[in-house]
Amino acid sequence: MNREMTCIVCPNGCELTLELEENVIKNVIGAFCKKGVAYATQEIQNPKRTISSLVKVNNGEMPLVSVRTTTAIPKNRIFDVMKEIKKIEVDAPIKVEQVIINNVLGLGVDIIATKSICKK
Repeated sequence: MNREMTCIVCPNGCELTLELEENVIKNVIGAFCKKGVAYATQEIQNPKRTISSLVKVNNGEMPLVSVRTTTAIPKNRIFDVMKEIKKIEVDAPIKVEQVIINNVLGLGVDIIATKSICKK
């Protein structure tokens, strides 16, 4: 079975064709560098994504603060993490890179602020 994907690791955007046998990669065609092969392998064996969202800020100069995961999380846990983020409200002031949720869902990943918000 063949599967096609575009590598997103570097600006080349290689169009990859994966030759698969029962979800095991037998060959990767179209990768200009080793990063493409590594990306394809990760996507088949253990897909991960970083996520970004917004959290409500109480008594801040802005009503919301942008947040993100510190590293990629398993793709199948994205909606679970988003539910946890949705539950949170924080009080100003907020500093950039401040941990908003420590070790979200026991995944070993923090949710951090991506900007500073001053108190009103």
